[in-house]
Amino acid sequence: MASEPYVHGYDPRETERLQRQAGTLVELLHADTHYLPGSLVLEAGCGVGAQTVTLARQSPDARFTSVDISAHSVAAAGRAVAAAGLTNVAFRQADIFALPFAPESFDHVFVCFVLEHLVRPAEALAALARMLKPGGTMTLIEGDHGSTCFHPDSSAAHRVIQCQVELQRRAGGNASIGRQLYPLLVAADLQAVHVSPRLVYADASRPDLVDGFTRQTFTAMIEGVRDLAIGAALIDADAFDAGVRALLRTAEDDGVFCYTFFKGVGRKRPRV
Repeated sequence: MASEPYVHGYDPRETERLQRQAGTLVELLHADTHYLPGSLVLEAGCGVGAQTVTLARQSPDARFTSVDISAHSVAAAGRAVAAAGLTNVAFRQADIFALPFAPESFDHVFVCFVLEHLVRPAEALAALARMLKPGGTMTLIEGDHGSTCFHPDSSAAHRVIQCQVELQRRAGGNASIGRQLYPLLVAADLQAVHVSPRLVYADASRPDLVDGFTRQTFTAMIEGVRDLAIGAALIDADAFDAGVRALLRTAEDDGVFCYTFFKGVGRKRPRV
């Protein structure tokens, strides 16, 4: 991604959470993500490679260049791809706002869970659009914390979610940017823009999602900002822990948890 602070941090627990999240959401987010043989694809903000492995595995004859500003993340992504036995990915440490590639170098651009962390997402998309060949596509995937709903409802749970939202806002990001993908793609001068909501719905009939998403992805993400939230005086320790317990309560047999991601695709104008 670019150089803005990453509110979730870079410790090994966060790497594990991202990998679990990617595995849980493969079908929901990536069932329709495929690139033709020989395609050159830029993955911007690859992080620890949680999405890279899925992309490269699903399009084994496409060639991916995955970039991130964090050398630590690029190294972790390289290890993840190597462990998966994939050979169609090259990695570069690079800033989205200063990419080391010539304009119109790629057939496609893929961006997942990056815009939420950027102070200037529209400028980032403009920079990435310049990397696209005429007729090439850009795919964006982002979450929207404002879409979260659950049963049993709990003001304590909403409060700890809002702590994460506020910390991300203070870092210059937007945890509810998913709802903005359509105008952002249009503002990047892309055509045929299409955005689709991707709803995660977890109840006891889907134990894979209850554990993989409610517990191990979303609640784990909120737990990960505990020290930051308390240190920023957004909440005290007892209230934070009560909120996490309320989120975990939604993972019990009579609980329900819902969250919406958004996936948008636009195409660069063909050369006339």
